[in-house]
Amino acid sequence: MTEPRFRSRTFARVKKRLPGGETKTHYVKRKPKVAKCGTCGTSLKGIPKERPYKMKILGKSKKTNERPYGGNLCSKCARALIKKEARL
Repeated sequence: MTEPRFRSRTFARVKKRLPGGETKTHYVKRKPKVAKCGTCGTSLKGIPKERPYKMKILGKSKKTNERPYGGNLCSKCARALIKKEARL
């Protein structure tokens, strides 16, 4: 019987092949949801879908986009906001 904490679907079940030839079930925390744009809600391109302990290892350039409002707005919304600010 599995441990009670692994019975919920919080953990994804991954079948692993061990060196001895037997197959065993490993329990892995699921990945978080995709990052969304702050205004329109579309998924942000170039932002990885990783757990915090893996995001900590990545460099800053791999976590966000280089443009202004990189990790917060999609390119379309960021372009519109910059144009709006320039007009004012």
